[in-house]
Amino acid sequence: MIEREFVEQKKKEFQIQEFVSETLKNAGHSHTKLQRTPLGEKVIIYTSRPGLIVGRKGQTISKLTEVLKKKFGLENPQVEIAEVSNPNLDSRIVAERIAAELERFGANRFKGIMHKTSEDVLAAGAMGVEIRLSGKLPGARAKSWRVAGGYLRKCGDAAMACVNKTIFTAQLKPGIIGIQVRIMPSGISMPDEMKFIESEETAKEDTGTGADAAVPPATPEKTEVAPEGATATVAVAAEPGKDEPLKTKPKRKRASAQKVKSVKEEESAESKVNIENESSEGT
Repeated sequence: MIEREFVEQKKKEFQIQEFVSETLKNAGHSHTKLQRTPLGEKVIIYTSRPGLIVGRKGQTISKLTEVLKKKFGLENPQVEIAEVSNPNLDSRIVAERIAAELERFGANRFKGIMHKTSEDVLAAGAMGVEIRLSGKLPGARAKSWRVAGGYLRKCGDAAMACVNKTIFTAQLKPGIIGIQVRIMPSGISMPDEMKFIESEETAKEDTGTGADAAVPPATPEKTEVAPEGATATVAVAAEPGKDEPLKTKPKRKRASAQKVKSVKEEESAESKVNIENESSEGT
């Protein structure tokens, strides 16, 4: 039946994945994909250190091709190497690196290894990370230690589909240490996120094309100074939206107080002279 063929295909892929990861241990192996082509079956190995897998003059990759052909019955297998762009965002590579450092430096430095690894993962652009070690650390009794940073989903569809999870082991003198790494990469759209869509009116206001756009400043008009003794007129600029400017009455020039006093003195002197002339004519 067709269902059995799919089950056998997935079973073969899992066996190849386990074999390649065990063969290429400490070589930065991430995961393996199996594709069927008209020329045969293609095996794509994703790794952070492609030079170690290829080997000198391709010896390692040629041996791996022969083993896959004989052990798993692949017809004309073609092995390709793909490099992982950012190894710090791959949980498999991070867990393998933690295991290698624990086996190299021992169980006394496990806290520094956990904190340093979590900082590197967050610096690489991850949204959240969680590292959990279980085993005889640092004493004879088994304990579980956890280091987490950032934002990490634990339940729901986002936790199942978006979080990269890997379980790995490290062999130490006290016993086997279990390593669990969870990494949540950035750029994931959450179901509870809200995005506000701007309307056309707000977009016009932002660009300055709407009715409330800024009006350009008016050019200043030149004013002429009137000569002395002439009546001064004030020119008023036309308001926007009107054709003719407003007309104003000319301002009258007021006489000074000294001139008014001198005119009054002359009038009083003339009146005195007229009175004296009339009195002399009467005598």
